[in-house]
Amino acid sequence: MSVKTVATALAFMLAAASAASAQSPTRIQQFKAWGAYSYQSPNGTVCYVLSVPTAKEPANVDHGDIFFIVSQRPGQNISYEPQAMMGYPLQSNSKVNVTIDGKTFVMFTKDKAAWVENAAEEPALVAAMKGGSEMTVKATSGRGTSTSYAYSLSGISAALKQIESCK
Repeated sequence: MSVKTVATALAFMLAAASAASAQSPTRIQQFKAWGAYSYQSPNGTVCYVLSVPTAKEPANVDHGDIFFIVSQRPGQNISYEPQAMMGYPLQSNSKVNVTIDGKTFVMFTKDKAAWVENAAEEPALVAAMKGGSEMTVKATSGRGTSTSYAYSLSGISAALKQIESCK
């Protein structure tokens, strides 16, 4: 992952967590395709793992910076929350589909991000990520372009273990 890409991802995370009172994120460690990070927010420490796609489709469009994040926010009672972050606005009322080993998880969209539609399925998605080798994320841009992203799941288990005791 390039420094610019990570810096952009961290800027997104800070914006989502009220940047005015948050400190800069610290990279804890890189685990193959996944990095583990933490920062202080007004509600306590936030820890997360992050990766970028290994492939983007269609190849002839500017996707911007794309990330997949799983965050822990103990101060807000949030544990292992998956989130897709796009470099473009998503189509209103559209869905993002995350597929791992033939199992699909549906995410709802808001602006440039997507979260698991049924929060009760978050642990199943995280478990599938830990047990899988590749993940595909499919979305529709605000312009109606169908997009697809491939992610390596190499290192996800170790990265999640690293943020397990986030306090």
